[in-house]
Amino acid sequence: MTTTQSDILGTARTQVLENGVGLSEEQVLEVLRLPDEALDELLELAHEVRMRWCGPEVEVEGIVSLKTGGCPEDCHFCSQSGLFDSPVRSAWLDVPMLVEAAKQTAKTGATEFCIVAAVRGPDARLMAQVAAGIAAIKDAVDINIACSLGMLTPEQVSELAAMGVHRYNHNLETARSHFPNVVTTHTWEERWETLRLVREAGMEVCCGGIVGMGESPEQRAEFAGQLAALTPDEVPLNFLNPRPGTPFGELEPMSGPDALRTVAAFRLALPRTVLRFAGGREITLGDLG
Repeated sequence: MTTTQSDILGTARTQVLENGVGLSEEQVLEVLRLPDEALDELLELAHEVRMRWCGPEVEVEGIVSLKTGGCPEDCHFCSQSGLFDSPVRSAWLDVPMLVEAAKQTAKTGATEFCIVAAVRGPDARLMAQVAAGIAAIKDAVDINIACSLGMLTPEQVSELAAMGVHRYNHNLETARSHFPNVVTTHTWEERWETLRLVREAGMEVCCGGIVGMGESPEQRAEFAGQLAALTPDEVPLNFLNPRPGTPFGELEPMSGPDALRTVAAFRLALPRTVLRFAGGREITLGDLG
């Protein structure tokens, strides 16, 4: 028996909207294969799911880069890798600059301030600077603090938790099966282990990735299923913005309809999770009005 467009959307409405149960990997793939003429109905359903299970609230978060560029990893989408001929060069912020950035972030009404660094994982120097920065921020402003510092050891996870880090951001980036085509200097499993440690330490988990990096629809559905299994507190979904000098610099950006179909599919896979639409949205969705 052939599954029709009406069957797929009807099942999703009952399972996700009414019962709050996310679509399986196989069901996500069916959604990703829906034709463009089903897009309006699909997006309407995704919006209803968001309103019912997450509500209309929007959390504002500020991000500042403590260390920019010079990363030793070869993530093929990233201009901050020191291995590629990209225009980004290594730079550091000091603690007073971090505090000022946190103050400015709080003035916008944001409730979260995230300290990020372009590294494989933090060394002693970086951990010390993060500790000093967090202490100074807590003395100066009332705001939750998040970090994104790459892969962590159990000891580093414990240190960050003791510093009062509220949330840790570490993306899986893509499906496990596609990851070796995106990064070769570390593994998907290493990223997963950091996320497991963060969850065990009691910090919130922020984990998402990038779509449009040459993955197949099957791998996109696989990625949605893997994120659902992780049960992160929030998922940033980025669209590849091809950066000059990187291995993915010549890839074509996703089409608007394909990106919207992906947004809807991830919402239906993760009905109770906060989804953020971040990098690449201006070139992928900006011409849709």
